[in-house]
Amino acid sequence: MKRTPVVFIHGVWLHALCWESWVEHFTGSGFLALAPGWQGEAGTARDVRTSPEPLGRVGLDALTEHYAGIMRSFDVAPVIVGHSVGGLIAQHLIAADVGRAAVAIAPAPVNDIPLPTPPGRCDPAGELVTLSPEQFHHLFANTLRAEESDRLYDRYAVPAPRRLLADLGCAGAPRSPRAVADVGNAGRGPLLLISGQEDRLVPDEATRAVYKQYGDSTAVTDLKQFADRGHSLVIDSGWRFVADYVLGWLDEHGIGASPRSADTPWPAR
Repeated sequence: MKRTPVVFIHGVWLHALCWESWVEHFTGSGFLALAPGWQGEAGTARDVRTSPEPLGRVGLDALTEHYAGIMRSFDVAPVIVGHSVGGLIAQHLIAADVGRAAVAIAPAPVNDIPLPTPPGRCDPAGELVTLSPEQFHHLFANTLRAEESDRLYDRYAVPAPRRLLADLGCAGAPRSPRAVADVGNAGRGPLLLISGQEDRLVPDEATRAVYKQYGDSTAVTDLKQFADRGHSLVIDSGWRFVADYVLGWLDEHGIGASPRSADTPWPAR
């Protein structure tokens, strides 16, 4: 029997392994879950930190096309779950009728909503922007103890491509045409936006502003805010509360681990 695919897209400063617990949890719930990395991404965060040069060439246009191709490779339309810039890509794809449903967690803002710029993170030198363990704790894991933050940093943290940050509008750079979503598409699949109310990289108010942009659409758009959670909400010790909420939301909208009809062609809408 065919299973519903769930594709996880990670964001800047994290490796694809950040989804490892989610992949296991969704697989255990019967879904076909996978977390494909970015183009040129090595097998572990340590490998990337040792040889990060391939990441320096990654921009939003190529990254979006990379994941669009993955989504279209399935016989059954997938659920798209993205974090940070992955959440932006998830919104762009579902608005373009790629995928059955989408979940955008602490998503980089779409359209004309400005991207907050962490101090010193978009200066013009070099192809890559690296966070120190201390900066990671301050920006990503601000609700955690230092010991947990350091463990997450060692397991998951990687440099971010400056080109990609510029495509997102960092430091006032012109935003890429891919940093958009058709918020008026009434025929798209359901969309869930999730924010952490203590998030310093993508503040809760930015996600709420995105949610308001969908207000005139009749397509399903929901917002869930998690109190006392930062940008690390997909990798820290509370990840399962978020994952279980997503599973419950999918079930609420009739999206189960097995498609209702194995003969339903792509796109399953």
